[in-house]
Parts: sequence; structure tokens; C-alpha cells
Amino acid sequence: MANRLRKASQADLDLDSIWDFISADSVRAADKQIARIGEVFEMLVVNPLAGRERRELRANLRSFPVGNYVIFYVPLPDGVEIIRVMHGRQDIGSDDMQWHCRLTRRPPDRRGGSSRTGR
Repeated sequence: MANRLRKASQADLDLDSIWDFISADSVRAADKQIARIGEVFEMLVVNPLAGRERRELRANLRSFPVGNYVIFYVPLPDGVEIIRVMHGRQDIGSDDMQWHCRLTRRPPDRRGGSSRTGR
């Protein structure tokens, strides 16, 4: 079975922001940058340990540069999960990776909540 690429919702938002920022000057340049980032995503699926360990930010986190940007990802048994894609000049701290922990927690079970009100 082939390895899989997963992207956290924040990574998709990061990619949208990158495209929006670059496209203000050049749509073509924005498309090329997103394509380059996508190529690195695919390389990471095949070589999940290619990036540098980033234990100072989060356990199991790795990063890999692409142009002016840095891809943050977690190797998984069956592929990788892209956590964030951030500009390399941003002040990146562990708080930037904390949202992912909240996403992986199981949400509270809200089934049946409204049935108790008698509706």
C-alpha cells in the first residue's frame, strides 16, 4: 500500500494565505510556489525522515525548507501529516504547533443533548 499525504486544516489555510500574498504581485509566481511546495509534500511522503527534527517545538515534529517557506510535518506509519507551512522569517514557537493537539483530541459527544430539553 502506498504512503499517504494528510494535511491538517491549518496547513490548507497556510497554503491559501501564501497563495493570496504572492498572487497580489503575480498569480503565476503564486501558482509556481504552491506547486513547489506540493512537490516537496510528495517527496516527504516517500522520504518521511528527510526533514530536520524539531523537538523544541513538538514531539515527533520535523521541518523541511522550500524556498522562503518551511513545511512542518509529522511522519506517520503510513505517510506524513503536514501540520503547518510558514514563512522562514516568522518567529515560530511551540504555540504555533499547539493547535494540532487540540484537533487530534476527540470532540465532546453532543448527541442527545437537545433531546433532554423535551424538543
